[in-house]
Amino acid sequence: MDNEKVRLQLYMARCGVASRRKCEEIISQGRVSVNGSVVIQPGTKVDDDDRVTMDGRLIKPTRKNIYIALHKPSKFLCSNEDPDGRSLAIDLISPVIKQRLFNVGRLDYLTSGLIFFTNDGDFAKKMTHPSSHVEKEYVVTTKKEIPEELMENFKKGIYVGGEFFKMKSYKLNGTNSVNIVLEEGKNRELRKVFQSQNINVKKVHRIRIGNVKLTGINSGHFRHLSEREIKSLLRDSSSKNGKYNNKGNRHNIK
Repeated sequence: MDNEKVRLQLYMARCGVASRRKCEEIISQGRVSVNGSVVIQPGTKVDDDDRVTMDGRLIKPTRKNIYIALHKPSKFLCSNEDPDGRSLAIDLISPVIKQRLFNVGRLDYLTSGLIFFTNDGDFAKKMTHPSSHVEKEYVVTTKKEIPEELMENFKKGIYVGGEFFKMKSYKLNGTNSVNIVLEEGKNRELRKVFQSQNINVKKVHRIRIGNVKLTGINSGHFRHLSEREIKSLLRDSSSKNGKYNNKGNRHNIK
């Protein structure tokens, strides 16, 4: 960091601990010390000369950023630990990549498909911030026929259980399958929308994030993102972020 003083949560993100938002939570939990003293204020300024520890373990800025595209199978959890002992998505990567990585956003336990892992907190924040509007494409397969009226209402924006959901676009693939593009996505959004109409979902599978497609990555396997893909993702998120910020309060909340 060239001995530049930065906020503690940013320092931790650059160390590959987690995203900045998650690092703020970790700090507030009293798990971080600076020069031997516990710090609970995320805004504390530190630099390379300071000794920063988390849970008693020294953390230092990561020298190399890593960007992984994983094909997550169903019944794998997007977390670094699980008290119930369920399989973790990170365990598909950690035997090969020894650096500490964290998932960028989440896929539900039963949802399969493309998800990013990284040690770059800034990248994670840009990919997941609502104002970035990074497209995420899913294939949803159902047991019952999918009414086009539901898809049209979802495209316009609908409320389910007090939550507002809105997709960007869709393409029906016959009667029981549809491709849906979201720009933000909330917890279990797709399942909630279909279940609101008593339509049971058989499978939710993410096939694309921004310009990156799942094609060529077998289930349970991963690859590194190319420099071109990373630059394109960051460029798209920055341009959309700027577009919406310049228009004030225009936040297309899903």
